[in-house]
Amino acid sequence: MTTHSAPRRLRHLVLVLGDQLDLWASAFDGFDPAQDAVWMAEVAEESTHVWSAKPRIALFLAAMRHFAEVLRAAGRTLYYTQLDDPTNTGNLGAELLRTAQTLRPERLVMTAPGDWRVLQAIKTTAAAQGLPLDLRDDRHFYATVRDFAAHARGRKQLRMEYFYRAMRQQHGVLMDGDQPAGGQWNFDADNRESFPKTGPGPVPRPAQFAPDAITREVIVLVQARFADHPGSLDAFAWPVTREQALRALDRFVGERLPQFGRWQDALWPDQPWLWHAHLSAALNLKLLNAREVVQAAEAAWRAGTAPLSSAEGFIRQILGWREYVRGIYWMQMPGYAEHNALGAQAPLPAWFWTGNTDMACLRDALGQTLRHGYAHHIQRLMVIGLYALLHGVQPKQVHQWFLAVYVDAVEWVELPNTLGMSQAADDGLMASKPYIASGKYIQRMSGGSLCAACRFDPTQRVGERACPYTTLYWDFLLRHEQRLAANPRTVMQVRNLARVSEDERARIQTQAQAIRAAV
Repeated sequence: MTTHSAPRRLRHLVLVLGDQLDLWASAFDGFDPAQDAVWMAEVAEESTHVWSAKPRIALFLAAMRHFAEVLRAAGRTLYYTQLDDPTNTGNLGAELLRTAQTLRPERLVMTAPGDWRVLQAIKTTAAAQGLPLDLRDDRHFYATVRDFAAHARGRKQLRMEYFYRAMRQQHGVLMDGDQPAGGQWNFDADNRESFPKTGPGPVPRPAQFAPDAITREVIVLVQARFADHPGSLDAFAWPVTREQALRALDRFVGERLPQFGRWQDALWPDQPWLWHAHLSAALNLKLLNAREVVQAAEAAWRAGTAPLSSAEGFIRQILGWREYVRGIYWMQMPGYAEHNALGAQAPLPAWFWTGNTDMACLRDALGQTLRHGYAHHIQRLMVIGLYALLHGVQPKQVHQWFLAVYVDAVEWVELPNTLGMSQAADDGLMASKPYIASGKYIQRMSGGSLCAACRFDPTQRVGERACPYTTLYWDFLLRHEQRLAANPRTVMQVRNLARVSEDERARIQTQAQAIRAAV
């Protein structure tokens, strides 16, 4: 345990988690260095409750250790337990209990966690010690959990678009008076282009940061302590400080935001970064504040350096989806992770952890995920998530995989996006339809590039060269025909089954069974 000198009388022990790395967080309101102290702990359980990939572990630990230096420089007494401390119990609750028993603070103070499991562990520890726990709102979000509950109250259906519009109006984002900028709320229809056959052309590189001494120390520790975990640290270059995160924001807004909207759904092999922001990890660690990110994007549009369609599409991901999924998470926990509306029971294919598959699009997306801890939203939703949905993987296993492999994965944002939007397991709570498509969608969005490098043909649903996506898509329609026919947004897809003969249906189902049996 590494500390400054203990205060004479400990009034508040301020708890800081690995995704709360903000010197101005609500937990620090009223902080008095003469009688308060800060507690942080690296524990193995946070990397093993799901089999976390090395880039995710390294990012959290490196960012935490850098933030510890910020706290020390600010003169705040810090009790910090490192992962390799000999006395470390490896459990967050146990580490907090050990520190609380030693220091005997009058009160525990913290910004509300983003993970239900962690919140319960801290509440249990506080109760066991008879310590008051002062939970404060997380100001990194525009809406509180209570705000979202008020929005949801009395509604038969929740839809992100209506919540997003209300947030825009309430906070004056992309508004001209009481009307949306440009005369419309949503420019999604302008943001679905695929690359031409010649590819994306020159794309500015995202801001990347060579590991400093602290990060290099973490990388060595992770390589040794979690040697059997998936992923690679050879290319680790994520921002781990606020200063680096601000530089990453500036680079995105200045160089890639102008083209982000147009190409945000496009795919291209061996191009992990493209025009995307790569800011979600810094946002979720709280190295960046959502407001400053939204304001930077809006300012670029108002200055004429980025089109409205790009600024709106980017802002919708933060002010819309990010806030919406957090509201869903806290409204639905703790039972949300158990939803399985489609009755999917297949195990997650083992090659999700290696990327060793004959499907070129999936091999590309899985490979970059394991190398970088990153994939953009269409790769997550319409390549990796789509395959798991069509295959019929048990949704909780898909959730645990997504939580384990991505550097920006914190449960409040990952679980609803995966289980609700990607796997359609919550019976329409998150999204109005299952996001299903055949291999031809991937062919179109990649300009044919991914399919050209694949032994499978996305136009074929049966036979030796049939694309597994296409086979499983038609099998999905057959398995869930009644449910999909009752949904206005999928009824046209189901009607296409009328042109499929009984013999062809049987061949599709037989081939789909063979695909599942082969994993």
